[in-house]
Amino acid sequence: MISKQTIDKIFSAIRVEEIIGEYVQLKRAGSNFKGLSPFQDEKTPSFVVSPSKQIWKDFSTGKGGTAISFLMEIESFTYPEALRHAAKKYGIEIEETIQEQTEEQKMAQSEREQLYKIHEVAQDFFQDQLHETEEGRLIGLSYFKERGLPDDIIRKFQLGYSPEKKNAFTEYALEKGYSKEIIEKSGLSVFPENASYGIDRFRERVIFPIHSFSGRVLGFGGRILKNNAKAAKYLNSPETEIYHKSNVLYGLNFSKQAISKQNLCLLVEGYMDVIALHQNGIQNVVSSSGTALTTEQIKLIKRLTENVTILFDGDAAGIKASFRSIDMLLSEGMNIRIVLFPDGDDPDSFSGKHPQEYVEQYIAEQARDFIDFKAEVLLQEANTDPIRKGEAIRDIVKSVACVPNALKQEIYLKEVSSRFGLSEQSLFNELGLQKQVQQQQYKREESRPSPKLEVVPKQAISVQPLLVLEEKLIELMLKYGAQVLNRETEDGTPYTITVIEEVLAHFEEDDYKIQSPVNEKIIREIQEGIEKNELRSGSFFFTLMDEELTVKVANALLEPYEISDWSKHNIFFSKEEEVLPKLISDTMIRHKREYVVSMIQEIKESLKTETDNTEQYVMMMKLNELRKEMDAELYRIL
Repeated sequence: MISKQTIDKIFSAIRVEEIIGEYVQLKRAGSNFKGLSPFQDEKTPSFVVSPSKQIWKDFSTGKGGTAISFLMEIESFTYPEALRHAAKKYGIEIEETIQEQTEEQKMAQSEREQLYKIHEVAQDFFQDQLHETEEGRLIGLSYFKERGLPDDIIRKFQLGYSPEKKNAFTEYALEKGYSKEIIEKSGLSVFPENASYGIDRFRERVIFPIHSFSGRVLGFGGRILKNNAKAAKYLNSPETEIYHKSNVLYGLNFSKQAISKQNLCLLVEGYMDVIALHQNGIQNVVSSSGTALTTEQIKLIKRLTENVTILFDGDAAGIKASFRSIDMLLSEGMNIRIVLFPDGDDPDSFSGKHPQEYVEQYIAEQARDFIDFKAEVLLQEANTDPIRKGEAIRDIVKSVACVPNALKQEIYLKEVSSRFGLSEQSLFNELGLQKQVQQQQYKREESRPSPKLEVVPKQAISVQPLLVLEEKLIELMLKYGAQVLNRETEDGTPYTITVIEEVLAHFEEDDYKIQSPVNEKIIREIQEGIEKNELRSGSFFFTLMDEELTVKVANALLEPYEISDWSKHNIFFSKEEEVLPKLISDTMIRHKREYVVSMIQEIKESLKTETDNTEQYVMMMKLNELRKEMDAELYRIL
């Protein structure tokens, strides 16, 4: 277990805007930052990060918390995993309060944790084979050297080698204590009937680890070096619980900061394209790893930038196949440009021939709008055939129809009109037809049977005033717990009391029972703090291993909007903290009134079955009188 001292060091060093900035493109909004939610599609940013409070809140989904809770949410980390990730980023040494886990404890972990761990073991194994064995150096390392990769790049991308022996890794993993079942589920080995000892999936291949956004190994790509017509040149890990190829972009963990900083993502096809560009100093590049681009991959890029430049090697078949990817990028609101390298060159070979400045200048100067690119490719095929030319123009308009922004659509159609000498009206007519086709496709998808929605009873969604006021009092304790209030007794004697003490005393009156289980946990922690002479308010709860409490505190401390500074216009508003004493008094009175109302209602319900109960009637009369007194007090306040 990670020691409390280490956790304190992590929370002292960690910067929420730095952690989240690796996943979300943040823009300054007053004293906070704002960005698009990484958890849900949205057009208007509702994701708020507060550097001063070191918390975040996603108002579109209701999620919120600290940098640690963000890592847990976005990466499916456990609490200790998120702490270790942050400690590694900030160079903090982890101190354990107990010894490392035994092999028995490791095997008791969840299957998902075991899959992550065995991929780390495999990565170390492949790297050791590449650098520390004669076979690895002669075959694997020689191949990378022939491709012009220096040692620092080979180690940066954690490249490796899987030896010729059929079950070298399988045997190694079994010796490490991993079960046959977990080795097989990882996809690193297969166990056919005629080879129960297991066969390594990537044997005799150089290895390219595939990382998550945060840098955890999810799977591998392997390239065969021998001329074997029966074997695929490249082989990737199969789908597992932790690896879904449609959700991963190769190199994104190395490139995310450069993409965000330059506000541009270069999209290439292969592993070596990414590595070669990095070697040349160009880091804002990712690869779809030879698979068709998916919506999930586009959304990963969109977290960091809306600008994508696709780099092609000039292969005609590959270019035609890219049209679908371009349409998908356009549908997600991305700005697309295309670069074609000279015949015989791809990003790997071109960057190997030229210095960084030349390659960057070439990409900047040769980047073309997708309309120019698509028009040139299609019209070259159409030649002088008017029918094929018309189909080509229709295909271009089809892509324009994918663009969600109407203004952009109009600009694109004006370009098409100018380039081909066509009337804008005819192009807009065609655009309308293409939109109709798309809408029909959406309707067909929507018409598919979907699960029936459960009807929620009215009472389940009714507002409960008592709970609402309880939530407000808890919020005030979390936000202003240690703030001192100046009060007076009934005879006018002045005294001071903290917000926490006053609200706690209020809750303890009349045997009030806290309505919400989460609020009950907060009250319990605050009471324990008072026993230890500690006033536990907002930031204290972030160090607890309780995600529910973290979200609750983030909700209390972070508002979706900041109030503008109207004082420069001689317009003044009272801030909440300025009217805090009155706000707390008013809220406590309203809360107590609702509590009395709930007690009256309970008595009424009991009298339906117990008609002859004088004590209950007397109690209800007293409570009604008390309610009237509080109504009068609230009326005076208003």
